[in-house]
Amino acid sequence: MERIPVEKIYKLMNDVFTKLGVSKEDAKICADVLIASDLSGIESHGVGRLKMYYDRIKAGIQFTDTKIDVIRNRKATAVWDGNHGMGHVIAQKAMQTAIEKAKQFGMGSVAVRNSTHFGIAGYYARMAVKENMIGMSFTNARPSIAPLYGVTPLLGTNPICFGAPSNLEYPFLYDAATSITQRGKIEVYDREEKATPEGLAIDDKGNPYTDTKQLLIDLVDKKASLLPLGGVSKLLGGHKGYGLATIVEILSSALQSGSYMNDLLGWENGKRVPYKLGHFFMAINIDFFTEVEDFKKIIGDILMNLKNSTLSENAEKIYVAGEKEYLNEIYIRKNGVPVNENLMKNIRIMCQDLKIDF
Repeated sequence: MERIPVEKIYKLMNDVFTKLGVSKEDAKICADVLIASDLSGIESHGVGRLKMYYDRIKAGIQFTDTKIDVIRNRKATAVWDGNHGMGHVIAQKAMQTAIEKAKQFGMGSVAVRNSTHFGIAGYYARMAVKENMIGMSFTNARPSIAPLYGVTPLLGTNPICFGAPSNLEYPFLYDAATSITQRGKIEVYDREEKATPEGLAIDDKGNPYTDTKQLLIDLVDKKASLLPLGGVSKLLGGHKGYGLATIVEILSSALQSGSYMNDLLGWENGKRVPYKLGHFFMAINIDFFTEVEDFKKIIGDILMNLKNSTLSENAEKIYVAGEKEYLNEIYIRKNGVPVNENLMKNIRIMCQDLKIDF
């Protein structure tokens, strides 16, 4: 494991996207989203995912020229078609539009169809937070979660993200998949050559699945599934994670007449095709409800009450959503982005092919 300066990783990502044919303006948006993930300590969605975009663009299932069609545009809402362009660009522009609508009408929402993987959902919610608004972002994904008591993957990892400004150094920012883990984390285990912990995935008989390398293959072949939050039974709340994943699937498909479940597999008639993902973004203008500083104080009080509550006997500290990301950014800006040998191999492949000095 080595640590590479943030600026060097950021330049690499910009260079890869532009060499692949993404415009400089759009490449910057893509790199901004990816580096935000690395800075937050989310290794699954930063430079570790760069090779995935490289592969998909090379395969012709993700387009570097992002053309957005506005299907509907009403006062506080809009529906867009992303035409399989760069998901980061589509998502950034959609959330910015939601924010502009919220400035005028108090709330703004944009539903998107025919998009591609957009990185961390938290990036877009944070855009609204920076404007003193509540931000929410959702996306469906290719099937990987089986319904509770089932073994066939039908729902994506379908993250939920909610962000709100506070009077602390960081906002409240919840960004998490509705599965116990997500495919990107399994890819991290693979690069680290580690087994997948028991309880995260099952095979097509319902048995625990820990063989990481084979799991990545069998997820694609629908012979394995990730588990929803709560796991395999109702006792620990598996029905809750399953239900939340379904809510995200609805928000990311039905409002925009988009694709869902098996239509997101990326294969048709034995050929690779775009994934046709859907997103949903919402911004809520706090100023339409109450004074922004009052809101921020209440959020700060809530978070500090949680942090200062009585610790479990073996615990060191209570964190709130958004805090670790804030602390990670300080550390990573100082010490660099962690890159292991297998990730470095992927970086070398891209650099050699695209003639990039790194």
